[in-house]
Amino acid sequence: MKPSILRIALLGLSILGISLLHYLTPLHLHYMHDIFQRFYYLPIILAALWFGFRGGLACALVVSVVYAPHILFQWGGGLALEMEKYLEIVMYNVVGSVTGLLAQRERERSLELQRTAEGLEESFNKLQIQSERIIAIEEQLRRSEKLSTLGEMAAVLAHEIRNPLGSIRGTAEILRDDYRPGDPKHEFIEIQIKETERLNHVVEDFLRMARQQPMELRDCSIREEVETIVTLVAKDAHDRGISLCFEPSQEQAIVRGDGEKLRQAFLNIVINALQATPPGGSVIIVLTRLESGFELCIRDSGSGISPKNLHRIFEPFFTTKPDGTGLGLAVTRKIIEGHGGTLHIESKAAAGTTVSIRLPAQEFTA
Repeated sequence: MKPSILRIALLGLSILGISLLHYLTPLHLHYMHDIFQRFYYLPIILAALWFGFRGGLACALVVSVVYAPHILFQWGGGLALEMEKYLEIVMYNVVGSVTGLLAQRERERSLELQRTAEGLEESFNKLQIQSERIIAIEEQLRRSEKLSTLGEMAAVLAHEIRNPLGSIRGTAEILRDDYRPGDPKHEFIEIQIKETERLNHVVEDFLRMARQQPMELRDCSIREEVETIVTLVAKDAHDRGISLCFEPSQEQAIVRGDGEKLRQAFLNIVINALQATPPGGSVIIVLTRLESGFELCIRDSGSGISPKNLHRIFEPFFTTKPDGTGLGLAVTRKIIEGHGGTLHIESKAAAGTTVSIRLPAQEFTA
């Protein structure tokens, strides 16, 4: 049953009960009738508070209709003698009307204040959304400013670094002539030449960072690229007291892509893993075959990434390292996605970090 129906029923029962008290009480107990006629104010005031002006007036009229026969027939209807009882009926209607009017105005004011509060809350939410947008735009502007500064720095570094890199590569090529293929030193010299070329391309990438550059796609082996990286960082891992293990797949894991850029992406992740792993820890690299391509997982036993930083690690220039640039993972993800692949990072506190890279097989086309 609805609350309004319950209230109407309660008012009706109270009026009926008070009226029965009047009609059943002997007339010589006039002081009891004086009390009973005051009881009528209770349902009248309640009706006014619950239903406003119309409710208070309607309840007062009902009370008047119910109480009038008692005055007319039981008290004899003497106008002069019972004037106060007729005035009481007038007071019923006045009290019901005034109380109902005041209650109705108070209810309307409350509703108006509620609508104002809702409007203020809506305005606050809009302002909050606009504030968040402004903060995001400011953040983009700061990033753009950083990229502009980076471009100016890259232009200077390109001139200062390319000449020494050219000298290093020329010296390495001269030394390579003194060692035949198969000699351990010949392999390290080849790595030195390749890394010199990669560094030269990195400098060029900084210069072209503002626009997307087409990649030179060709068949390349993920296994060979990772083996080169493992050979390159093996001494660093040994010096740090870290166990470095590579578990390759049974096949060469051939993909269609830019081998130099993939090597750069893999190297960024392996170096991050080594830097995050304490002495005595391990970095395990696993290459597996999937139905549609290959998956390369790099797992370390470091302290992991805090949840508050995990969703920001791909933001350009975000870093928790004192000497970091915050570009490694941003560039790495860009390279992987440019090859049609995906990069996913899982990390738990005190449980290490796992980086999963999935690349499509030779069917991938740019």
